[in-house]
Amino acid sequence: MEIKRVGVVGCGLMGSGIAEVCARSGYEVLVREVNSALLQKGLDRINKSLAKAVSRGKMSQEEADQATARMQGTLDLADFGDCDLVVEAAIENMAIKKEIFAELDSVLPAHAILASNTSSLCVTEMASVTRRGDKVLGIHFFNPVPVMPLIEFVRTILTSDETMEIAHEFGASLGKTMVTAKDTPGFIVNRLLMPYILDAVHIYENGLASKEDIDTAIHLGLNHPMGPLTLLDFVGLDTCLFIADAMYEEYKDARYAAPPLLRRMVLAGHLGRKSGKGFYDYS
Repeated sequence: MEIKRVGVVGCGLMGSGIAEVCARSGYEVLVREVNSALLQKGLDRINKSLAKAVSRGKMSQEEADQATARMQGTLDLADFGDCDLVVEAAIENMAIKKEIFAELDSVLPAHAILASNTSSLCVTEMASVTRRGDKVLGIHFFNPVPVMPLIEFVRTILTSDETMEIAHEFGASLGKTMVTAKDTPGFIVNRLLMPYILDAVHIYENGLASKEDIDTAIHLGLNHPMGPLTLLDFVGLDTCLFIADAMYEEYKDARYAAPPLLRRMVLAGHLGRKSGKGFYDYS
């Protein structure tokens, strides 16, 4: 089965990035949001990203215009009826994702593959509300999608070999490096990342070092592009808390137990870059 038309559900930070990368790689793309304001915000984000790529010599203006022409927006999941692959990039809420999967299953053609960009939730549970469990998998992109070279494929016990083969061909067409994980919370990256980030919060919370020294130590001592608290602000404190809670619920392992400081910062609305304040002030 050849993928020609890709659907993306959600045009937020991740969804807009996925839509952009697919359009830049030659696919016809349909992206959906829940209202016109959010859809326009997402499309504007894509146009800004394309303009930046042109200004940096990463692509020509003609290529950017062609990518834009391949994209359409919609507010209705019923419009996805001619898609060969749909990537769901809605918020990390299982009830919402299952509702989307069930509706898409009734709309999509029989051959279509249905994927989730979830970073931590059970893909098998999403597949359970469809009649195409063999065609469901996780396709986890990383932020910012146009820049980050990795795709983490998540294979459930239902996903067929054919679906995985098509998914790998799709990932290769986007120019991404691919890894495959079983359907367990956190997959590969977040299962390793969360204890590291949570430990950094514990060190800061317990007064063992300043946030600046923690970040500098990791940045220079381990040659990481950024320290753990800066990374936490970049990813979003609420996102990391959600992932940690999901992993703790599954494993009951103290390594994934969120520090009280992290939970209180989220309650206070200090979510990182996206709110203007996290461990650092971005206002």
